[in-house]
This record gives sequence, C-alpha cells and structure tokens, in this order.
Amino acid sequence: MYVLHNDIAWQLLPLELGFGSGQTCWRRLDRWQQADVFDQLHRVLLAELNAAGELDWSRACVDGSHIRAKKWEPTPVRRRSTDGRRAASII
Repeated sequence: MYVLHNDIAWQLLPLELGFGSGQTCWRRLDRWQQADVFDQLHRVLLAELNAAGELDWSRACVDGSHIRAKKWEPTPVRRRSTDGRRAASII
C-alpha cells in the first residue's frame, strides 16, 4: 500500500518501515498473486459481507478484470466429409 499510495518504485521502499527491501516485498507480492491469495481473500470477504446482509447486489456490476470478456465469436471448425467422394474443384 505504501508503494501505491506514495507512487514510488519498489526499490525506493524505506527499510525503516520494517517490511524488508523493496525487492523482497515485490517477490512476496508476486508469489501471493501467483497463489491466488487476493482472489481467495476477495471471495471470503464477499461471502462474509453477504452473510451479514451488508452487500447491495442490485448495485453490482461485472468487471472485465475479474470476468473474461468475450471478444469475438469462435470460428466454426471445418469438418471433413465422411462420404468418401472428393470435393468439386472451384477453379
């Protein structure tokens, strides 16, 4: 949060904060992202808020950063003929 709030590079993270070097913090964040820690935390938070009646789902929207948007229709797969005759030449 400090890096984001102060808009600084990871290398400029002050050691006085006690979090370790900027490189160490970046590696930890990267590992957490790869392990889906933040997605799991998000799901747990939503479940707990929903159970407590603290979410207004009428104001919810789908965000493309969480749900993959369909960009195009898939191309139909060409099927091979099974009737044994060669296709007519179009040349």
